[in-house]
Amino acid sequence: MKSVVVTGVSTGIGWSTAKVLIQKGFRVFGSVRKAADAARLSEAFGPNFVPLVFDITDEKAVREAAAQVEKALEGQTLAGLVNNAGVAVSGPLLDLPIAEFRQQIEVNLTGVVIVTQAFAPLLAVGPNRTGVPGRVINISSVAGRNGNPFMAPYVASKFAIEGLSESLRRELLLLGVDVIIVAPGAVATPIWGKVKDDDLVPYEKSVFYPALFKVFAHMKGNGAKGLPADQLGELVAKALTIPNPKVRYTISPDGLQTFLMANLPRRMVDRMIGGQLGLLPKG
Repeated sequence: MKSVVVTGVSTGIGWSTAKVLIQKGFRVFGSVRKAADAARLSEAFGPNFVPLVFDITDEKAVREAAAQVEKALEGQTLAGLVNNAGVAVSGPLLDLPIAEFRQQIEVNLTGVVIVTQAFAPLLAVGPNRTGVPGRVINISSVAGRNGNPFMAPYVASKFAIEGLSESLRRELLLLGVDVIIVAPGAVATPIWGKVKDDDLVPYEKSVFYPALFKVFAHMKGNGAKGLPADQLGELVAKALTIPNPKVRYTISPDGLQTFLMANLPRRMVDRMIGGQLGLLPKG
């Protein structure tokens, strides 16, 4: 039985990815931060799910989990590592507390490096490991190539994941391990339910508040319009298993808009977004 590690499986994309992979015959080692989630998911997914309890920013805990997985593999390679866990910090960059920006980068970028350093060696064939080399799947976003206002911390983390993935893919040629980006647009997950009006309170006196209010309203509306999370799970499964995968997969509920935002002249996109949000100078 092939085994895959998926981080951040308590809800959303990670949960659906774990479910789809188990249905396709994989054993999934899934990371959560709480023991209660580990118990809940073990009951829901059955014996082919093995919970790993750690925060991806805790290097010691991550390495202990990697040792647990290595023992369970019994000399076989790991088929895949799916770096999914992450957070989304938003707000006007000029008003944003630096601590929140640091948290964003620590989780979405440094955490990915910590996890990759710990688990990626298990993907490679070596003196004590047989099988075929596995793959790293990094969950990016359409925001990894297009920056929306008031999402600068999140966008910065995803732009960084794109560059990190490209460099890592070329480094891991030596080991036969591939690195693939999956970049979704809006996905119907519980993250949208966490967007609350109270989140705007710190910025009520900011010059950016009216535009920020419009962005938050749009974000909350995305929950109903987003892709089913299972579609992401199916795409991750495809990226892990097809013979000749692309280096990057984009999937979005509005493919045309995503294409236009990525390919129109950047100044034109600036004016379009600025006009919609009231960010253009008056007069």
